[in-house]
Amino acid sequence: MLRPSGHIDSFARDNLPPEERWPDLLLEGFDYPDRLNAGVELTDAMVEKGFGDHTALIGNGRRRTYKELSDWTNRLAHALVEDLGLKPGNRVLIRSANNPAMVAAWLAATKAGAVVVNSMPMLRAGELSAIVDKAEISHALCDTRLMDEMTTCAKTSKFLKSVVGFDGTSNHDAELDRLALEKPVLFDAVPTAQDDVALLGFTSGTTGSPKATMHFHRDLLIIADGYAREVLGVQPSDIFVGSPPLAFTFGLGGLAIFPLRFGAAATLLENASPPNMIEIIEKYRATVCFTAPTAYRAMLAAMEEGADLSSLRAAVSAGETLPAPVYHDWKDKTGKPMLDGIGATEMLHIFISNRFDDHRAACTGKPVRGYEAKIVDDAGAQVPRGTVGRLAVRGPTGCRYLADDRQADYVVDGWNITGDSFTMDEDGYLHFAARNDDMIVSAGYNIAGPEVEAALLAHAAVAECAVVAAPDEARGSIVQAHVVLNDGYGRDADMVKALQEHVKNTIAPYKYPRDVRFVDALPKTATGKIQRFALRQTA
Repeated sequence: MLRPSGHIDSFARDNLPPEERWPDLLLEGFDYPDRLNAGVELTDAMVEKGFGDHTALIGNGRRRTYKELSDWTNRLAHALVEDLGLKPGNRVLIRSANNPAMVAAWLAATKAGAVVVNSMPMLRAGELSAIVDKAEISHALCDTRLMDEMTTCAKTSKFLKSVVGFDGTSNHDAELDRLALEKPVLFDAVPTAQDDVALLGFTSGTTGSPKATMHFHRDLLIIADGYAREVLGVQPSDIFVGSPPLAFTFGLGGLAIFPLRFGAAATLLENASPPNMIEIIEKYRATVCFTAPTAYRAMLAAMEEGADLSSLRAAVSAGETLPAPVYHDWKDKTGKPMLDGIGATEMLHIFISNRFDDHRAACTGKPVRGYEAKIVDDAGAQVPRGTVGRLAVRGPTGCRYLADDRQADYVVDGWNITGDSFTMDEDGYLHFAARNDDMIVSAGYNIAGPEVEAALLAHAAVAECAVVAAPDEARGSIVQAHVVLNDGYGRDADMVKALQEHVKNTIAPYKYPRDVRFVDALPKTATGKIQRFALRQTA
């Protein structure tokens, strides 16, 4: 039974799936008060616990203490409510690269009782419009450097009524910053229920209409009190660094929720390339890193050239399977394990992981505290140990899609069916086999093949195309496009470049096909369906 909501706008509650379609929630050991606001817990409450003078965020050339972050977010919350008319339960989209201002905007909106959607800075207006329409977003807070696509989206939106810029460079010279400048540093946060929706996480590689996962205020704390406490053992002395965007729940957990929950510090990089991360690790003596195997491979090469990454006590790998050679090389070079794990936007964060004292190569580990996992066949029956099957998991968090019939596909008999194929060995350790669907996982990003195909087909030269994953040593997989051209177009390097640039300008640039192959025809079934499995075999 849901607790009385703190929201005036009931959209989120109204669009939760029926409770009988929820997964089983195993909440024993995760006890929170009925009234709970995650924004308060990560700022004001930390000041009250004595962390006011501790560094909370590092980014854009300055440090901010917990007291500064608390004051900043309270001023912003006043501006949202008093000047922008934000009501508890309204949806707020935040568009920015990873920087302290984005974290402050997210926390302020959360304190004001909003349901927040953090979005990727690379998304184009069309992609933003799909998100705005799905979540009926009324307010957008946007880094002023990224306003163009946001403004284009707003022009045709029937939901988006307020688009306000903030200064992501921390110079506080934008409309939202000016509105907040003279506001009080104390704010009476909305007394949301622990099971009020606080966050909508859009799955990064959604096929078809976008899928939004719904997460409660308590969920934001559960992932910290479970995984971050049990597996990482986070201490106030820790300094976090990483590459995942805050728009992804993997990044929001690893680079905001986890450090702020325990009085630690987060370093935030707008361009989290391996060289930039290496520089930050060396400069601030970072202790916990979240990134994909691709970046760890670059870090290993940098260590060969003298980079000092000895301060890292925890190297967390997720987003794609961790190759055994990277695991072994890291352990040999640092003497410390690399902690492979698996999470999902539907589950909010990592739910299976290796541990510092219990880790193996080519192994994803065991369930995090509070979670259970089993391997099942297509009928839902548990399979024998060592047999490849579908990963089913349940725990204190779980899938709740926003107004989406696909809820019935993800949650079956109380278990979350993650879309991954795994085996469980005789000792209970889980081993990744493959994805169940047509998603392409490249350098930690989920890319939907049909979306790339649609972008290619919008080019005048393309008659037909099919997109598959091709193995790649550095990225795990890359997007490989098989293209049939219309008459009169040349199969040359210029055409490859033209198609790649076209995709970059149509959808988020990271989705573009890194390998383009021109073919006379695509393999098809008798009914005309493209046989992608045949293309994967050639890839």
